[in-house]
Amino acid sequence: MLILGIETSCDETAAAVVENGRRILSNTVASQVEMHARYGGVVPEVASRQHILQILPVVSQALKQAEVTLDQLHAVAVTHGPGLAGALLVGVNLAKALAFAKGIPLYGINHLEGHIYAAWLQGDDPESSPGFPLLCLVASGGHTDLVLMERHGAYSLLGRTRDDAAGESFDKAARTLGLGYPGGPAIQRAAQGVTPGERLPRAWMAGSLDFSFSGLKTALLHKAQSHGLTPRSAGEAMGAGDVASREPLVKDLAAAFQESVVDVLVSKTLDAARRTGANGIILGGGVTANTLLRERMRASSGGLPVMIPPPALCVDNAAMIAACAYFHSRHHPVAGWDLDIMPSLGLG
Repeated sequence: MLILGIETSCDETAAAVVENGRRILSNTVASQVEMHARYGGVVPEVASRQHILQILPVVSQALKQAEVTLDQLHAVAVTHGPGLAGALLVGVNLAKALAFAKGIPLYGINHLEGHIYAAWLQGDDPESSPGFPLLCLVASGGHTDLVLMERHGAYSLLGRTRDDAAGESFDKAARTLGLGYPGGPAIQRAAQGVTPGERLPRAWMAGSLDFSFSGLKTALLHKAQSHGLTPRSAGEAMGAGDVASREPLVKDLAAAFQESVVDVLVSKTLDAARRTGANGIILGGGVTANTLLRERMRASSGGLPVMIPPPALCVDNAAMIAACAYFHSRHHPVAGWDLDIMPSLGLG
């Protein structure tokens, strides 16, 4: 079964062809990172316009790389939420047009669920080994959710962020430290090889599996101010002179911030796995590309299987959308032509 996946929920225009939910034939992504870096974050209107320009070339390239034609496809899958409304509209409208023109099924996919199904694209089969239930951490720029996957299509939301998402907090921290955008990779680069001397707080939210990162972000800001690191304008990275004089302090604060976020994510995830009796853990979303998080989760799991897609499949991509649609085709009805975007769509 060949499925064309389309993903336009934020600032990545992506298309992929996946066979039987497991084998990636192509996975094309056109990034807008450089375009939004000058603003220190994604500008929704700019993202939507860029999707319009890129979507047809990206789909054409995905088909070409997969060496298939539209006539050979068995279904089209598209992210219809959550995400930026204008961005989602671009992908959903094209997916509808392609599916209608070729008379093939259309599947509307939850972006968060897609991140979970990226685990099925790395050669493992979580369904059979270790088997359901699976505890899933989805951590990205807009979401930090703990979800119990009881079977295909059956989810229970256990915890979520009460304020900033983990990825959003990384972006804001990097901006405070003058490290540029996107924040996650910038913080990781700055923290590489550094054992932090500073310590930043952890919001444990005792008795809850929810997250909170706004206090951590504020604590970093106060630390930066106390050391004379003035918050910079959006998108403005440190100049050469600043790097030479402030680099050790910036690196230390970046490492302390990363340590705090990873500590909370790992502890909450393992706590949730123990409470639910999950057979394994799945990580998905852009934040889970973080090296320290991946290493710490595996080292702390106590032998519980931890499945983390390669970094390229943690960030937004269309292969995960196509993979998710394959399993939808086994358990859920196809979408109708009235499929609409759902910018605030949740999971569980």
